[in-house]
Formats: sequence, C-alpha cells, structure tokens
Amino acid sequence: MAVDPPAPACDRLLEWARAVAASARAAGSSRGALRLLDAQSLHLTLCFLGNRPVEEIDALAGALAPCIERACELSVGAPLWLPPRRPHALAVEIQDRDGQLRRVHQRVTEALCEASAWRPERRRFRAHVTLARVRGGLGSRRPRDGAVDVAPGRSRPRRASLEQALPATPLLSFAAQRIVLYRSWLASDGASYEALASSELVMAAR
Repeated sequence: MAVDPPAPACDRLLEWARAVAASARAAGSSRGALRLLDAQSLHLTLCFLGNRPVEEIDALAGALAPCIERACELSVGAPLWLPPRRPHALAVEIQDRDGQLRRVHQRVTEALCEASAWRPERRRFRAHVTLARVRGGLGSRRPRDGAVDVAPGRSRPRRASLEQALPATPLLSFAAQRIVLYRSWLASDGASYEALASSELVMAAR
C-alpha cells in the first residue's frame, strides 16, 4: 500500500537524483553505480505486504474503503542512504508536519490486519521515497565525513565516492491524494509496479 507523489514532484526528485549520480561518476566511483528508478515507479510505501496469496487481493483492495482520510500535505526532507548500515538505495525522507500521513498509515495498517492475515513490520514507520538503487550495494556502514574506504584488493585507501556528502534536496511540497494497492513484478533489471486498486483522499476545503 502506498501513496503516489504527483508527476511534477517525481520529475523534480529524479532531477536531483540524476545530479547525485553524475557527481558520483565525476568522482570516479567504481564501487557501485546508481540506477535511477522510473518516474512511474516512485511511491511512498505505507505498508509493505511482502508475499501474499493471490486469493487475498480482493480483501486487500477492499481494505481501502474504510481508509478515507484528508489528503496529506507533505514536504521533502533530507537525503537518505537505506538501509543505514549497508545501503542499497538512495532515498529522500518525507516530512509530515501535521501528522496526517501517520494517521493514514495507522488507518491502513488496521484495515489490512482486519481484512487479511497480514501483520505489520515491527520497525517504526519512516516516510520516504526511494529514487535509485545501488548496483552491488555500498557494502559496509557509511563512513563519517572525511573518512576513507579501503576497497577489496587495494593496499591504499580511497574515498567512497557514492558516500560523499549529498547535495541538498529540492525545496518541494506536494499533496498525497490517493492510496494505491500495488503488485510488484520482479525482474533482473528491477521491479515494476502494477496498480490493483486505489482510493482517493479527501481534499481539505479552502
């Protein structure tokens, strides 16, 4: 279950990610390369369902019905390498100043638990949008600023180019207007996402 940023926001975020990838190439990174996601693949995951029986699709889609909430006013926060210890993805955090997104997350979680045998992950909800994958991963935990990295087979240290300080993310705000149930299809060149059902969030009166 996810919410989709609007297309203009996705374009701005990918423009920033392209700049990060170009900077890494210019720095001569050979440890990993960023593979940018398609704009159509960008989403903010509310609940990761994992492998579920196909027979549950209708019940999971039906869980959207009781989740009508007000549209979330969101903004882009700091850049993130995820997971923190052994990064495999470049993402940006999403800030939810009025707590509406967290309330939507809670409602969706409760509805899914009632509709199926799915149970939520234990880790806390961290709103983010993944923009790129790192081919091969970054390996060990990110070094602190100024730290160096020793590549396998090298006797002298070199800087981990992909882990240099990231540029500031764009000053960007947007409204999350719908919740979508996605089915992911895995392939050698990455995952693609099929929207199975959606529910519109109510825009606040102005």
